[in-house]
Amino acid sequence: MFLVPTSAPASNIESIALAPNAHANFPSLSNEAGWRCKGDLWSNLHDICELLNIRFSSNKGKEILFQHVRYKAGQKIHKIGQHFENLAIVNCGFLKTGVIDEYGSEQVLSFPMKGDLLGIDGIYNQCHATEAVALSDCDIILVPYKTFSTLGHTYAELEQAMFSVMSRELLRERTMASMLSALGAEAKVARFLSNLGIRFSELGYSGKVFNLRMTRHEIASYLGLAIETVSRTLTALHELGVIKVDQRQIAIIDALFLKTFRRLPSTRSRIKVTQMTAPKVTRSLTKNITQKVPVLSAKNTLLQQNKELANILN
Repeated sequence: MFLVPTSAPASNIESIALAPNAHANFPSLSNEAGWRCKGDLWSNLHDICELLNIRFSSNKGKEILFQHVRYKAGQKIHKIGQHFENLAIVNCGFLKTGVIDEYGSEQVLSFPMKGDLLGIDGIYNQCHATEAVALSDCDIILVPYKTFSTLGHTYAELEQAMFSVMSRELLRERTMASMLSALGAEAKVARFLSNLGIRFSELGYSGKVFNLRMTRHEIASYLGLAIETVSRTLTALHELGVIKVDQRQIAIIDALFLKTFRRLPSTRSRIKVTQMTAPKVTRSLTKNITQKVPVLSAKNTLLQQNKELANILN
């Protein structure tokens, strides 16, 4: 069903998930900011294609508009098992997708942001296999799948472009999963921050200073690590001067080091312990060797004397 506005479309809202200013904290909207379930913004095909970074232009027929839906932080865009109806495009904001097992444990699968496409997991069985949750106040553009199918018959070029976007999303997740499986625990955290900075830069925001919208626990779930490992690695990278951590704000100081990072060097505490214990170990080993040497020498002397005595007797 096509959604047509009853009033003039409102101007595009500003992104609330990221801020272009690299030296300022990222703004966020309060719960009293007027965010509702249904918004009053609409986007046409040109807007959607521009947001998804695909090429498509056509003047055929009447302009088709798609309504925006706004979600506050913590709200679910769709749930596991929910009937599939819409594809969703992130216009602004930050989200997470994941699955939850029978015991209630969550496995985070991705962190969608502006320009990402959601909902393709529901095409196969006509119900969603994952859930998508807003980590910040978000603005989502809904594209009814039936509408997309109808448009695909009219605009073959658009259908191919949308399929390319779906493939791009799947490839991005597969590439990230393959890369992370080949890295050690500490390198996973570093590469996660590096890729996040690169993605922000591609969207026109600061790739050097940004806020982590996800918690340490969600990062750990996404990377398949213990939360202690994530916290320890962030602290160590901060102490090394590679990044600067201030609550959830991350400032990347050495991007090249972060991208090529493999393993943390020995911490100061380990070095200190080694320096303190090494002399004790050396003294202990020296004492043991000194005590054993006379015993060994006496034993060898006795064996030699026995051999000489045996020769004389023979």
